[in-house]
Amino acid sequence: MPGGARAPHFVRSFERGLAVIRSFDAEHPARTLSEVADTCGLTRAAARRLLLTLADLGYVHQDGRLFRLTPRVLELGYSYLSSITLPQIAEPHLEQLVEQVRESSSLCVLDGDDIVYVARVPTRRIMSAVITVGTRFPAKVTSVGRVIIAHLPYEEIEARLARIELLPLTEHSVMSTAALREELGRVRRQGYALVDQELEEGLRSVAAPVRDRGGEVVAAVNLAVPAGRNSVESIRRDLLATVARIDADLGITGPARASSHGSGTHRSSSSPRSAVPRR
Repeated sequence: MPGGARAPHFVRSFERGLAVIRSFDAEHPARTLSEVADTCGLTRAAARRLLLTLADLGYVHQDGRLFRLTPRVLELGYSYLSSITLPQIAEPHLEQLVEQVRESSSLCVLDGDDIVYVARVPTRRIMSAVITVGTRFPAKVTSVGRVIIAHLPYEEIEARLARIELLPLTEHSVMSTAALREELGRVRRQGYALVDQELEEGLRSVAAPVRDRGGEVVAAVNLAVPAGRNSVESIRRDLLATVARIDADLGITGPARASSHGSGTHRSSSSPRSAVPRR
């Protein structure tokens, strides 16, 4: 506020408490009472009351003359980080990817037998399919759907394969359960899925799984490109680098909540039987 004035609601003691917490850093992980008082511009008596209050609350540990922050301080930041949704985390990375390759990219989650778009950064090229956040497609014919399904538990994959109906959307469509099972196994082994003109003639899509801090697949990111415009290796490399950055951010923020569709998001299993062809 002008002149350094504070609003009537401003609680100065709270400000001072936060200043005490911020006085500790990598260069000063431990401080004496006098050091805290000098750094924060407080009297020794005020600094002492604040430090002891923080100690009572579990945010500060006292060891003789020295005070240190405890790991509980991380709760203060985690409250914010855990409120960030997966699309919010992913969108800046998708924008960077699209700027780099000049092709559309999307983030999708699995909801029942469909994939749902929860974030999308399009290019200015006109495509026949108009895709927005909330658009749904059958998971079985999309790269994002296959890469998520491939990381589900073996029993769930088999249950899905038993109930799906394979229809020829294009001449490139996979038309047998055995072929789809084999494709899912290949997707899991190689770490990405390629769907080449199966959903739409002339459209190629590559997708890679997004994992939370526990290593479980919670979503997938794709790049959709006109067939023949880019090499698969080029777009695969750029896509995997982007997904690695999203995974790193999720490692900081914790398990993701994808969106209002989150209740339909499937998590993976680390079982080695996942996506293994039936013997």
